[in-house]
Amino acid sequence: MENADLSIAELQACFDRGEQTAATVCEAFLKRIASIDRAGPELRSVIEINPDALATATALDSERQSKGARGPLQGVPMLVKDSIDTADRMMTTAGSLALEGNIATQDAFVVQKLREAGVVLLGKSNMSEWGYMRSTRACSGWSSRGGQTRNPYVLDRSPLGSSSGSGVAVAANLCLGAIGAEVDGSIVRPASANGIVGLKPTVGLVSRCGVIGVAEPQDTVGPMARCVADIAALMNVISGTDPEDPATAAADEKRPSDFCDALQPDALRGARLGVARECFSGHEGTNGVIERAIATLRKVGAEIIDPIRATSLPFFGPLERELFQYGIKSNINAYLAAHPTAMIRDFDELIEFNRHHADQVMPYFKQEFFEMAQTKEGWDAARCVEVRNELRRLSRTDGIDKALSEHQLDAIIAPTEGSPPFVIDPIVGDHIIPFGCSTPPAIAGYPHITVPSGFVHGLPVGLSFFGGAFQDFKLIGYAFAFEQATHARQSPQFLPTIP
Repeated sequence: MENADLSIAELQACFDRGEQTAATVCEAFLKRIASIDRAGPELRSVIEINPDALATATALDSERQSKGARGPLQGVPMLVKDSIDTADRMMTTAGSLALEGNIATQDAFVVQKLREAGVVLLGKSNMSEWGYMRSTRACSGWSSRGGQTRNPYVLDRSPLGSSSGSGVAVAANLCLGAIGAEVDGSIVRPASANGIVGLKPTVGLVSRCGVIGVAEPQDTVGPMARCVADIAALMNVISGTDPEDPATAAADEKRPSDFCDALQPDALRGARLGVARECFSGHEGTNGVIERAIATLRKVGAEIIDPIRATSLPFFGPLERELFQYGIKSNINAYLAAHPTAMIRDFDELIEFNRHHADQVMPYFKQEFFEMAQTKEGWDAARCVEVRNELRRLSRTDGIDKALSEHQLDAIIAPTEGSPPFVIDPIVGDHIIPFGCSTPPAIAGYPHITVPSGFVHGLPVGLSFFGGAFQDFKLIGYAFAFEQATHARQSPQFLPTIP
């Protein structure tokens, strides 16, 4: 059981045959976390274990015996990112020692939906502290509370992205699925780097209530799993309208009745896919993997438009960083106002805490991004509104929407990341090779799914599909068809370094 990379459906079949119970599965995963995450390769992907996990699993077994299963997620062991509230004995800290001891009194909406579905929360996953937003340079997967998360394929390589612990834990089979959160790349980049599937849904399809975000127009929560079918099963549970999150007002209307209906092996037949060549880097290994993926897409019946020359998908970095400076201050202040028992009361106190605990909190990189954000006005400031509007114009009207319309595309494809995962370097920070494609759909608020497509020297490379608003169902179908045609994913071997 411990070494089996089961899917959600396969686990449910084990339950139905009486081969496993939620309690035995939970116990096996907790042992695996202890032996692989806390010891052995020491991945540091799990920041905290849920002390009530086994009791929850045992209660769900009793319920299954007396009433039957609630649905396909009952007894499924999962992790949620440390920026997502859980009203239990676990903390929510965004990886920061400044929030140590912060216990939420109410589940985030997405956690509430998971519990209702019968999921067993094993714990919280480690992350890049404060969503990678504290410094102008940082080390993906490092937090002052959880330490450095490591890539399970090659341990000295980066796990990438803010939802790094979620990606690593799923890849290393420490859970069946995990929930991440993204503002730009924080789900798809660690999914790609750790050889799993990650979906950044359309903003407004999944609630952000009870989640420490960065910038509301781009923030979303999303599923991470080892196969596309599990992504669909999780979306059936976590998507939908939350009265407390106005952005989700249309979610019940826009979501399909069953995301699993998208899981058709021939979903790519006749699909028009545009290749975003401006998202490719100069890394020949990554480019080679994606070229082979494009050949596969053609073979299974997709029509490839390569390149999509009539438009550009710019990366507008300075504007996005300015938006994040407004957003991070506003989001942290709003979260702390809603959690009055936290050790710090506002953004200013957070900055002071970091200064007073610099040896623990800032041993490698500082908080200059926070200090720039501290000078900004509120979220409704005229300049902030101007930046938001300009970003939406560039990414939607003159970006993705234009590309889809001019080329009559169903979706756009590109390498998720510019290169395979780089070596972890806490002194200099991440060695990111441009470009990858997380930014355009992130700024637009549009859906983006990444699926394993191959390896370079044993390091995973992901293929991305992104498209227009609320096209999540269609993208899940394309990713599933590609996955079934390639079966590119391989389990990690925990190599200490590249041979």
